[in-house]
Amino acid sequence: MVDPQVERLLTHSPDAAVEQLATLPEGQWYERKSGRINARDLASTLVAFANAEGGHVVIGIHDGQIDGVTPQQLNSLRQAPIDFTSPTVRTDAFEVSLADSQTLLVLRVHPGERVHETTKGDCFLRIGDETRRLPFHLRRELEFDRGSAPFDGTAATADIEDLDTAQVEAYAALIGATSAESMLTARDLRTRDGRLTAAGVLLFAERPQVLFPSAQVRILRYASDDRGVGARMTLMAGGDVRCEGSVPHQIAEASDVIDQWIPSVQALAVSGRFESRPIIPRNVWLEGLVNAVLHRSYSMMGDHIRVEIFPNRLEISSPGRFPGIADPTDPLTISRYARNPRIIRVCSDLGIARELGEGIKRIFAEMRSVGLTDPIYTQSGSTVRLTLSAADALPADLIDSLPAGARLLLDVLRLEGRPLGTGQVADLAGMARPTAIRHLQRLRAEGIVRWDGQSARDPRATWRLR
Repeated sequence: MVDPQVERLLTHSPDAAVEQLATLPEGQWYERKSGRINARDLASTLVAFANAEGGHVVIGIHDGQIDGVTPQQLNSLRQAPIDFTSPTVRTDAFEVSLADSQTLLVLRVHPGERVHETTKGDCFLRIGDETRRLPFHLRRELEFDRGSAPFDGTAATADIEDLDTAQVEAYAALIGATSAESMLTARDLRTRDGRLTAAGVLLFAERPQVLFPSAQVRILRYASDDRGVGARMTLMAGGDVRCEGSVPHQIAEASDVIDQWIPSVQALAVSGRFESRPIIPRNVWLEGLVNAVLHRSYSMMGDHIRVEIFPNRLEISSPGRFPGIADPTDPLTISRYARNPRIIRVCSDLGIARELGEGIKRIFAEMRSVGLTDPIYTQSGSTVRLTLSAADALPADLIDSLPAGARLLLDVLRLEGRPLGTGQVADLAGMARPTAIRHLQRLRAEGIVRWDGQSARDPRATWRLR
């Protein structure tokens, strides 16, 4: 069970709802607190949610047990946003009365339009299931990006009648909303005066491009490793497709096109045979595509997302820059930040995105697991580009110098992605043990693999990639 069901649980009978709220996994948008927490300590959690994408805080449950909130505590906890956060975190408060006269307090925290802090001057951010205090440099990055309200929360010139009924009803049912209006309110897709937000249009309009013409993914396929110019442009006939519609529809359509167009190579598969696979693993380019669609700057009307497919690489360009003073030359250090918190929240509910802030790390890990060179992020004045190369992480001359058997064992270790004993490596490669040992020693001498063991006869000794 995941957080999209919180609203649904709150519509159940109080005792039935509480039983499930007590075991619901905590995460990006859900946290439990003991009824004994004081208002000042609660403020850090409220600030963390407001600085991320909002969420629910249920007060009165501790270690899976109901400890309730006393009548004296209820008022002070309700006033915690006013008394102990700056600027005041916007919350909606609900009381859940149980059969045994105990009471829970549920606070729904809205995403902030500015950076929030506690009255003690501490700034927090919700990351996964943790509330983290931000050091000065990360707080400064957040302030740069929160200098104004997120664009996806601004009012759009559209009405609820302009939304696609099927998409709206399906999502409302998913989160347990009783109507389209209650769904839009629950996910902050309407402004305080009831107008539809940009996020609401981008997520649920059948064709949001009427209002946001650049909200599209363009996919280009080239016949050569170079684009070429003019008459020498290498764009293939029929190799230019624009994917429009709602954000979820764009991602689905674009991924189908990329699946069809991305070049393939023969590589060792789990079956132990050489099989066709895309030059870039699907999990990698799909993560890059989703990140581009969800994190692009929709306020920049002049450009669209561009996916360019070459025989030797794939490039994804997205309007907007990394948050604040983030360094694109060291992307693994870039902290989690949602430029479009409402869009990301809905797409996470739909299973399109995850909420752990690990997308860039996952892209690097997947590329390294198949032995490809690290992804490259570059940033211009208004665009971030991700380059995913099909080049081997090892120098070409080194690869060429290895015997075919050594290259096979290297593929086995990459495919498995875990330490293996000599016998396991030999079995997976279909190779005699003495031959496998000879090739493994060659890989070790080249500094490609590492042997971990206590002695030459250690039965627990393993081989792993360096």
